[in-house]
Amino acid sequence: MSKKQLFTLEYSVRCSPSILYDFLSTPAGLQEWFADKVDERENIFSFSWNGSVDKADVVESELEKYIRFHWATAPKDEYFEFRIEKSEVTNQTILIIRDFADKKEIKDQSQLWNYQVKDLLHRLGN
Repeated sequence: MSKKQLFTLEYSVRCSPSILYDFLSTPAGLQEWFADKVDERENIFSFSWNGSVDKADVVESELEKYIRFHWATAPKDEYFEFRIEKSEVTNQTILIIRDFADKKEIKDQSQLWNYQVKDLLHRLGN
């Protein structure tokens, strides 16, 4: 089995880091744009899409800075992460997504993230 590669996507977001962080780190926020239903118990999130459920635990987080999840079924060194940075030049909030995919699937995975982030930006009024 080929090892998945880390890839990074960046999006400019017009909202404060604190509002964005709520959409990335709470069940209610994630349910707005990431999954059909999201539940959380003891730092383990359950994401539901079309009746199937995937679980991810929170590996690391820092308030209003980043949150890193690890899928229960993924190898230990793989994760997906939402990071929030402020551009010093434009003062805009930047959402950075890091995820893993097989090399030949990075384009498709990126398109899926683009679609989901478009929904997030719509919910944020961007």
